[in-house]
Amino acid sequence: MFDRLPPLQTLRAFEATGRLLSMTLAAEELHVTHGAVSRHIKTLESYLGVVLFRRLTRRIVLTEAGAEFHASVARLLGELTREAERLRTQDGVSRLKISTSVSFASKWLAPRLHRLKAKHPELDIHLDVTDINVDLNDGQVDVAIRYGSGRYRNVVAERILDETVTPVCSPAYLAAAGGLPTPESLVSCTLLHEDRMLANWEQWFALAGVDRFSSGRGPAYSHGSMAIEAAIRDEGVVLGRSALVADDIAAGRLVAPFPNVKLKAERGYDLVYRTGNRDHPKVRVLRDWLVDELRAAGAN
Repeated sequence: MFDRLPPLQTLRAFEATGRLLSMTLAAEELHVTHGAVSRHIKTLESYLGVVLFRRLTRRIVLTEAGAEFHASVARLLGELTREAERLRTQDGVSRLKISTSVSFASKWLAPRLHRLKAKHPELDIHLDVTDINVDLNDGQVDVAIRYGSGRYRNVVAERILDETVTPVCSPAYLAAAGGLPTPESLVSCTLLHEDRMLANWEQWFALAGVDRFSSGRGPAYSHGSMAIEAAIRDEGVVLGRSALVADDIAAGRLVAPFPNVKLKAERGYDLVYRTGNRDHPKVRVLRDWLVDELRAAGAN
């Protein structure tokens, strides 16, 4: 009976192409060439004896037969994937691999992961730390927490935390700077910068009503966590992202001299996962835990 099934690679190519309605995007997701996807689709159409896609001038669409077959293929491949996952975790331990950025991992996520492990001892948690957006469709990473606009190709993103920025410094630096009674007091301070952060000092000073201020001076760092550590070492004042400085403020390592002058950041943190995985048990566990942690921190 099973010798009458189409080759698995043709079904994977068809599922991805039908979901994305693009052979180019399907090829990127499957890490093969556009030509390979095209050949798989033609092989499947020849095998079934039906046309699955209508080729228009600049796009493709599923035929009626193709749409019906795609629904079945997507469902069955999903069930096969979940069953394979179940068999891989028969010993009661399920691997949860999370990808996130260097700064968010070091300043927020890593210090809290022991609480996730305590709540879910059945999880074998792996933290993949990189500022490169990993491919979530190759099965190596279960879910990512990304800092960005919320728009990512070929995946689903849920906004979990918006962010504000405000100046922070060490208590010792604050005292040496005379307490920084007004935003204008920052004129004599060393300003620390995070490279590529769009919500910058110039915007914050405009919000605070400070004119004719040279906001471009001072050391710059590739990662927000590095700029924050410099501030903790009494090296200056950093425009700290709310999620990254929350623990340091709570511990007294940093203070916010102007806590009510907060600039809304243009980016935020998103929970990102493969299409169709919204209700996957591991995604649900991480989502629920993040909501609880953010609520406890007063971030939401």
